[in-house]
Amino acid sequence: MAPKSLPTVSGKQAVRALLRLGFKIDRIRGSHHVLFYDGHPVRAVSVPVHGSKPLPRGTLHDIVKKSGFTVEEFIAEL
Repeated sequence: MAPKSLPTVSGKQAVRALLRLGFKIDRIRGSHHVLFYDGHPVRAVSVPVHGSKPLPRGTLHDIVKKSGFTVEEFIAEL
């Protein structure tokens, strides 16, 4: 079965979904929120938050990939 296509989401929505998946905000530098996952393995993700402006598809794909979760798991938390 092919993975689902990623929907158009803003940085705020992506951060909210990652928080629901167990990530915690480590720091905010300018417009980038850096989140980390303290489980095994430890991983960090940087999400650009520019108001309600949608994230580019490639950026969102990289965020999901670095998070260690599947596209389906990420979409379920939106």
